[in-house]
Amino acid sequence: MNIGFFSYLFAFLAYAALTALLITSWRGRTLGRLLILASSFSTLWAGISALSALSLITFPGIMQLLELGRDTFWCLFLLKSVQSNSSQKIGRLLRITPINLFFAFLVIAGIITVLLPLFAVFTSNVGLINRDATLGIWVAFNIIALLLLEQLFRNSAVEQRWAIKHLCIGIGCTFAYDFFMFADALLFKQLNPALWNARGIVNGLMVPLIAISVARNPKWSLDIYISRNVVFQSITLMGAGIYLLVMASAGYYIRFYGGSWGSTLQIAFLSGTGALLLIILFSGTIRAKLRVFLSKHFFNYKYDYREEWLRFTQTLAESDEDVPVRVIRAISVLVNSTGGSLWIRRDGGQYEFNSSLNMPEPIIGITAEHDPLCSFLEKNQWLVDLDEYRRNPDLYEGFSPPGWLTAIPNAWLIVPLLFKTKVFGFIIISRSQSQRSINWEDRDLLKMAGQQAASHLAQHLSEKALTQARQFEAFNRLSAYVVHDLKNILAQQSLIVSNAERHKHKPEFVDDVISTVRNSVKRMTNLMEQMKSGMRGSGSQRIDLGLLLADVTTTHATRKPAPELHPVPNKLFVHADKEQLATVFGHIIQNAQDATPNDGHVIIDITRISDQAVVEVKDNGTGMDQEFIKQRLFHPFDSTKGLTGMGIGVYESREYIRSLNGDISVTSTPGEGSVFRITLPYAKPTE
Repeated sequence: MNIGFFSYLFAFLAYAALTALLITSWRGRTLGRLLILASSFSTLWAGISALSALSLITFPGIMQLLELGRDTFWCLFLLKSVQSNSSQKIGRLLRITPINLFFAFLVIAGIITVLLPLFAVFTSNVGLINRDATLGIWVAFNIIALLLLEQLFRNSAVEQRWAIKHLCIGIGCTFAYDFFMFADALLFKQLNPALWNARGIVNGLMVPLIAISVARNPKWSLDIYISRNVVFQSITLMGAGIYLLVMASAGYYIRFYGGSWGSTLQIAFLSGTGALLLIILFSGTIRAKLRVFLSKHFFNYKYDYREEWLRFTQTLAESDEDVPVRVIRAISVLVNSTGGSLWIRRDGGQYEFNSSLNMPEPIIGITAEHDPLCSFLEKNQWLVDLDEYRRNPDLYEGFSPPGWLTAIPNAWLIVPLLFKTKVFGFIIISRSQSQRSINWEDRDLLKMAGQQAASHLAQHLSEKALTQARQFEAFNRLSAYVVHDLKNILAQQSLIVSNAERHKHKPEFVDDVISTVRNSVKRMTNLMEQMKSGMRGSGSQRIDLGLLLADVTTTHATRKPAPELHPVPNKLFVHADKEQLATVFGHIIQNAQDATPNDGHVIIDITRISDQAVVEVKDNGTGMDQEFIKQRLFHPFDSTKGLTGMGIGVYESREYIRSLNGDISVTSTPGEGSVFRITLPYAKPTE
C-alpha cells in the first residue's frame, strides 16, 4: 500500500473543501483573496504530491514551484494579517522594510528553486548545491512563517486572539513540522521517508483549525457556513466511534488479563458500556449541551451585539412612552415581538401587574403569595419558553403555569428582570409572527437585556418614590399649620362646652349640642395626638365586619343618597384597627355619595370567597373611565374636588388595606356607576 499517496490525498481533499468554501463565501477583501490563493496552491501541491507518490509525475521543478507558491501565499497572508492587527507604528515599519526584503527574497528563492534543477541536468557537480540550497530555502521559509505567526499573535488585542488562535495553531503546526523535516534532511543529507509520507496527514488535520478561525474572524469577510446539524451529527458519530474503540481496547485487556473470568468479564463490560453509549446518545440534556457548545465555539454569532445594544438603549432612552412601556417594547423587539406585559415585585414577595403593550391586561392584578411562576423564577432565575414547556415539561422541573397565565392569549416567553441577583420583576412577551423559536443565543441576549431593564426600572421607581416622599414632606410641613388651627378650634369648642350649662334655654337642644361638641373635642384631641406622634390607631384587633359596616352606614345615613347595607347571612371577622378600617369604609361610601345624585343608590354587600372577606360598595353615579382609574385614582395629591380635597384619601385607604394583606380594586363605567371591591383576609371566629 502506498502510504504517501493516501496521506497527500487526504490533504488534497481537506484543502479542496476549504478552498470551495472560501470561494463561495468570498466578498472581495484582500485578506480573503490571499487566503483563497494560499488554500488553492495548497490543494494543487497536495494533489501533485499524491500523483508524485504514484510516480505519475517525476519532474522535480513542478513540485518545488508549487511548494514555493504555497509557502509564499501563506506568508503573504500572515504578513497582511500582521499589518491589519498591528499598531500604526509597527504597521508603518512593516510597510517600509520587511515587505521589500520579503519580495526580494521571494524573487531570489524562485530563481534558485526553478533554475537549480535545470543546472543539475548539465553538470553533475550542481546536484549537491541544488539539494542543500533548496533545503536551505525551505528552512528559511518556515522560519519566516513562524516569525510572522508570532508577530500576528503578539500584536493582536486580547479580545482578537479568540478569533485567530486556531489559525496560529493550524498554520504553526504545519510550518513547524516542515521546519523539522527539512532541517532533518539538511542535517542528514536526505529526506526521511516516514516524515515525508506523514506530512500530508499533518497538513490535512490542520485544515479544520484554519476553517474555525476563518469563520470567527469578520475582518476577512469570509462567511463560512457549515450546517449545525451536520457538525452535530459528525461530532456525535466521531465521538461514538472513539468511545467504541476505547471500550473495545479495554475489553481486550480485560479478556487478556482476566484469566478464566476474562471472557465473561469482557462480555459484561462491553454490554454495560454499550448500554451507557445508548443512554448518552438518547439523552436530551447531553445532546442539548453539545449543541450549545458547538454553537458557541464553532459558529458565528447570530446577532451583531453592538447594533442590538445600541438599538436597545436608544429605545429605552428616546421614546415618548412611559418607562415601563419602553422597557416592554425594547425587550420584545429583540425577538421580533410586538408587545407584552410587565410585572414588578412588591415588598411582600407578590408581583403586581404594572403595564402592558399590545397585550390584554390579566384577570388579576396581583399574584398569589406562593404563585408557581413566581416561585420558579425566584428559585431558578430562568427564562421560560411556554412552547418548550408544552413540548418537554421535564426541562422546567417544579413549574406549572398558573391559571391567570394560561388565560393570557399569545403568551410566549417570560423574561426575568434581575437586579442585584434578585428577581425585580418579569415580562411576559407575546408570540412573534416571524420568529417561531429561540436558541441559547436568544436566551442570553434576553437575560442580559432583562438585567439592564431592571436597573432602568429600579431607577425610575426610585425617582417616583423620591418625588412622593418630597410631596409628603411638604404635606407634613403643612400639617404643622393644620395642628395650630385645630388647636384654636379645640379651645373654642372647649369654651362652648364649659359655658353651655349656664346659658342653655332649650334643654333638649342644648344637651344635643353639648354631646356633639364633646364628641368633636374628643376626636380633635385624638387627631392632634396622632399627628404629633405620627402613629395612627390603637393596634389590630378582631372585628365583626358586619357590625362595623352597620355603624359606618348609620353615620353616613344623614346624607343622600343614604347607603343601604344588605343583610349579612353569617358573621365575618377580620383583624384590623377598628378606627382606621371604619375611616376607610367611610371614605369610600362618602365618595360614592358625592358621585351619585340624591335619587340614586349606594349599596353595600358583604360576602366571603374562600379565605377572603369581600366588601363591595356599588353606586349608579357618574362613574370613571379606565384612564382615570389607572393614572389618577390611586395617586396621592391628585384630587377632583378642587381646594376642598387633598387627593390622599383613596391612596391612603388602599395602602392601609394592603398592609392587612388585602387589596382594593375598582370597576367603573362612565355614566353608569362604580363598584369598589375591598378584600381582606378572613379571621376565623374563636370557639
